Amino acid sequence: MNSLKTKRPTRAEINLDNLAFNFHSVKEFVGSEVKYMAVVKADAYGHGALECSKRFEAEGVDWFGVALPEEGIELRKAGIRKRILCLGSFWDGQETPLLNHNITPVIFTLEQAKQFDEAARKRGSIAEVHIKIDTGMNRVGVRYDELDPFVKQFSKFKNLHLEGVMTHFAAADDLSENDFTNLQIERFETALSLFELNGFNPAYKDLANSPATIGHPNSYGNMIRLGGVLYGLGDDILPAGIPKPQLKPVLSLRTQIAFLKRVPKGETLGYSRTHTLGRDSIIATIPIGYHDGYSRGLSNKAEAMVGGNFVPVVGRISMDWTILDVTDVENVSEGGEVILIGESNGLKITASDLARFTETISYEITCGISKRVSRVFIN
Repeated sequence: MNSLKTKRPTRAEINLDNLAFNFHSVKEFVGSEVKYMAVVKADAYGHGALECSKRFEAEGVDWFGVALPEEGIELRKAGIRKRILCLGSFWDGQETPLLNHNITPVIFTLEQAKQFDEAARKRGSIAEVHIKIDTGMNRVGVRYDELDPFVKQFSKFKNLHLEGVMTHFAAADDLSENDFTNLQIERFETALSLFELNGFNPAYKDLANSPATIGHPNSYGNMIRLGGVLYGLGDDILPAGIPKPQLKPVLSLRTQIAFLKRVPKGETLGYSRTHTLGRDSIIATIPIGYHDGYSRGLSNKAEAMVGGNFVPVVGRISMDWTILDVTDVENVSEGGEVILIGESNGLKITASDLARFTETISYEITCGISKRVSRVFIN
């Protein structure tokens, strides 16, 4: 069978040394009094969960956070041994795989507790669980004002051990919402007291996400969940105007010029002819498109870097291709490097820069980089 000797040059480069730097930078900023969870759900926010988790484990992270049992099982099969918390709980029938792979679920319904208790009973074991309290996010979790009957019913499950209690903040990134964040903290502390009054002594009190870790030291509990900051995504998700740890970008998105052509003034580019050339131009086509996660919403808005210059994205981004105007780049050539996220010659394009064009956040930009884009891990 013939094999391809070369492949499409579009790639996401993941700097694992910068990943480790960010973890230690946040740890120095916060201190050693708390445990640290690295949230690696959604393929480590698009950065590659397996390789990132291996590096985090080597650097001394205490826990990993995933959204799905499948994500946790993938880590176990790759050799990850540190504790794993499944933040999104589980679906019917996934209890035994969680137990088999020593993955701890977050529980937020009595039905989940019943199912997990039964699975643990059949194994003759006591299973660790964490319970999520909804203190104001109104997404998932036991509502703080409906907790009393939940706790009484939960006490009946003899094969479950309540190891941790957690919540999630709705607006910890916005300092104008401090009153609400503090209200969530108060509700959590009241909930924790209710558990303690009913004979529970959870080892983990888990509130702070990345924004709360940086902006709300009163939210630390004794374990913090670090997500975006580990990947250097701080520009648009951390509170503004306060001290922050130094963070380094972890992901860069790169490709090469596939085709160059001269196109006369007055001609149009791409689908729906959304860009008309105002001069005779040199147009570069690069092999990345919206299926790769380079959003169609960036059309005629974003810039790339070619030859140490910013160049505009022109015309509609299509499924597999994007068009650049490289008229002002000296010695431009096919095969020349193109940086869509990253730094070069003192110039920089961040995920948050792209996010502003599409009215989203940097998390969605990196999470959206598809599997078709190869991940290249560098130290």
